[in-house]
Amino acid sequence: MIALVAGATRATGRGIAVELGAAGATVYCTGRTTRTQRSEMDRPETIEETAELVTAAGGEGIAVQVDHLDRAQVRALVERIDAEQGRLDVLVNDIWGGDRLTEWDVPVWQHDLDNGLRLLRLAIDTHLITSHYALPLMIRNPGGLVVEVTDGTKEYNDANYRLSAFYDLAKSAVIRLAFAQAQDLRKYGCAAVALTPGWLRSEAMLEAFGVTEENWRDATDKQPHFVISETPRYTGRAVAALAADADKMRWTGQSLSSGQLAQVYGFTDLDGSRPDAWRYIAEVESQGKPADATGYR
Repeated sequence: MIALVAGATRATGRGIAVELGAAGATVYCTGRTTRTQRSEMDRPETIEETAELVTAAGGEGIAVQVDHLDRAQVRALVERIDAEQGRLDVLVNDIWGGDRLTEWDVPVWQHDLDNGLRLLRLAIDTHLITSHYALPLMIRNPGGLVVEVTDGTKEYNDANYRLSAFYDLAKSAVIRLAFAQAQDLRKYGCAAVALTPGWLRSEAMLEAFGVTEENWRDATDKQPHFVISETPRYTGRAVAALAADADKMRWTGQSLSSGQLAQVYGFTDLDGSRPDAWRYIAEVESQGKPADATGYR
């Protein structure tokens, strides 16, 4: 299996890359931050680290520094994959980088316009540019899979404002992009889905709560609903399960969640649990009930 995880530097992208590696895939891990250069996110995680984790998991990790807003860089990346592998089986569009640009609970007319428009370019243009260049390689063979990583299911996002007009638009647009690509890819026997993790224990989230993966439950003192949280590897296992499914076309065009797919494919998070965050959010957190993950993980 040959995979491209665009936006593999950290969090969900890293988790997906590693789990594809565990499934034996060769994974091109792209992003802007390397051991010698940091992106505007200014975080310490690097694409080289991700590639090494992929290889340690049993696959082959290949780190390639790419700014996915730069068409020439993306074109060169795909040409390299074609020259080295001759095929592409999985494309994961997980490019984001908009966290520091989002102003929460600020109306659109007060939100910094440059930051908002930059956020949209990072969240949407990057995905379109990458698909534009990568999909001609994928459609050479049936069975390919495109995964558009977002935040929130279509059902949830359609019914709930995501506290920023720019963020709301970015995450909903990616879901629609998966639907659109599914229509284009169907006749080639390739699938496209939107996939959301639940409440993610990313590097930045753990840091914000002042905890580590080993003692993450201590964060529930500050935010009780963090009890439903999951590791990035959980979404990675969802992607690996989708990629291996000979009947993946049954999902094409749909909005999916890690917890939903865990119920179907039977995989678990690293601790052996199966958190179903979006059902929990709708049935417990959004209803103002006390935090209790019983029956949801």
